[in-house]
Amino acid sequence: QVQLVESGGGLVQPGGSLRLSCAASRSIFSFNTMGWYRQAPGKQRDLVASITSAANQVYADSVKGRFTISRDSAKNTLYLQMNSLKPEDTAVYYCRALSVGLNQYWGQGTQVTVSP
Repeated sequence: QVQLVESGGGLVQPGGSLRLSCAASRSIFSFNTMGWYRQAPGKQRDLVASITSAANQVYADSVKGRFTISRDSAKNTLYLQMNSLKPEDTAVYYCRALSVGLNQYWGQGTQVTVSP
């Protein structure tokens, strides 16, 4: 069973930065796509950023130019660097992995709160 463990969330002031990490229990290159999603209270879970095994990246319009997705294959870890954070970025952030066989796996989520 694949495990994804997120970390790095917390409370930050507007304009600040955080880096989220998602540690996978197996090689991240065994996944077709990995990504970050977020869910604010009362809202649906939406894509923030994703990266394919071929390194193609997709970003939500609301985070383009502020967030960067990356990975470290040696550590089997996916990252999300978040800069210029805004209160509307407040949400629980989830890591997702999609295998070649189209099985999907989710982490437990990490809370990000942007507030003065």
